[in-house]
Amino acid sequence: MHDLTKGPIGRTLIAFSLPVMGSNILQSLNGSVNTAWVSHILGETALTATANAGQIFFLMIGVVFGISMAANIMVGQAAGARDEATAKRVVGTCTIFFIVVSLALAVLGGLLTPHILDAMGTPAAARPGAIVYLRMLFAAMPSVYFFQFVMMAQRGVGDSRTPFYFALLQVALDIALNPLLILGVGPFPKLGIVGSATATLLSQSFVLAVMLIYLYRKRSILVLRPREWRLLFPDMAILRTLVFKGTPMGFQMIVISLAAVAMMRFVNGYGLETAAAYGAAMQLWTYVQMPAMALGAGVSSMAAQNVGAGRMDRVERVAWIGAAYAVLFSVVPILTVLVLQHYALRAFLPAGSPALPIAEHINALAIWSFVPFGVAFVFSGVVRATGVVWPPLLAMVVALWFVRIPFALLLEPYLGADAVWLSFPLGSVVTLAIAMAYYRWGNWRTARMLSGMPAPHGEVPDVGLSPPSGFEESEAQAEAAEELRARSAAGLMKRRSNS
Repeated sequence: MHDLTKGPIGRTLIAFSLPVMGSNILQSLNGSVNTAWVSHILGETALTATANAGQIFFLMIGVVFGISMAANIMVGQAAGARDEATAKRVVGTCTIFFIVVSLALAVLGGLLTPHILDAMGTPAAARPGAIVYLRMLFAAMPSVYFFQFVMMAQRGVGDSRTPFYFALLQVALDIALNPLLILGVGPFPKLGIVGSATATLLSQSFVLAVMLIYLYRKRSILVLRPREWRLLFPDMAILRTLVFKGTPMGFQMIVISLAAVAMMRFVNGYGLETAAAYGAAMQLWTYVQMPAMALGAGVSSMAAQNVGAGRMDRVERVAWIGAAYAVLFSVVPILTVLVLQHYALRAFLPAGSPALPIAEHINALAIWSFVPFGVAFVFSGVVRATGVVWPPLLAMVVALWFVRIPFALLLEPYLGADAVWLSFPLGSVVTLAIAMAYYRWGNWRTARMLSGMPAPHGEVPDVGLSPPSGFEESEAQAEAAEELRARSAAGLMKRRSNS
């Protein structure tokens, strides 16, 4: 277990977030390379099919995100409180929960695939390929779900490097298998578009098995030994927390994904070229949002451990330092994409494609939305780390369904497709405004994910050596502050014992 409750915040946050960002970039690179293979081998119709099916896939990932995040926070708070028994109970309950939920979604999704794609308005030319592609993705759901859970649980105990190494292995295997299964190279069958989804299934399943073996041999607290298998019987208190805390967090990702599906329906109405341009632009957007998303994950893990340790003074500083980094690490990739997009988009669209200028126009209007979205993600991550889950969800519902989509719908007759692209930054600004307002005036500071965790009144008092919000402390200052807090706490305990 890695302790995130001590030391300089900025340096620790960056060190923790870099492997998370690396994992996210690898996953995005995986999707981009697979998209490039599909586009250049099978054409724009196949690209549109994968873009439509991909929206549903990310919607299903949103279903598991909330539960994984709830587990991450519970493990993190238990780690901060040095409560290994609770961490083990969380792992046992989550394991059986993920098995049941993922199998149910895989079967149900496979049966409903044609109806789902019809509801999205998938272009007729892309529909057959989208059906077989999405059904194979549903078959991969159990492996994908459990892989994500184990990776997030490791981050909960402060280890972001091990998930990065296994993500690297999974992506390398997926990228290698894609052309082999699409084209039927050597002994591999020629599967066409479904070969890309099959590569995801095989790579996720294999690397998940290897990761579990590794954690078992390292005696990780995230792996249950035979004598601990009784913990697979669900703990009802943890199960209730997973459902009632994880579901709203999952709904937040679902709200985002459903809004993306609604946007895809708008885009499909403008024809195959605009849909292909939008799919290519989204590939670049995944890289733009990766740094801020990684920071948000790092902030959430750091905040959860500090909440468990009763260090709310550090939680406040984690939030503001994370927000400052989110601005910096969003603006830099946005400017990079805008400068290089003419060349980068050719990885997903053939040279001379009429979709290329459309994609460049989409980026010019919509890509700036990731600056306010990244900052909002950081503040929401801190709030969620205490177990408060409904306000971030409501902020997302208001911003997307009461601002973004109505804006696109009402102004589309006047602005055309530009109404869709301009709705992205507008929705993100509203999300940030609500997130900052709740962070400033909400009552999240007194909440906890599970009962029994230390409350704010049990924290070591801040003796004035903490730097102002938004500034970094040196390592020497951090050590001095920690020592003085320890002495202050010891003095307080001695006075209480004498009274």
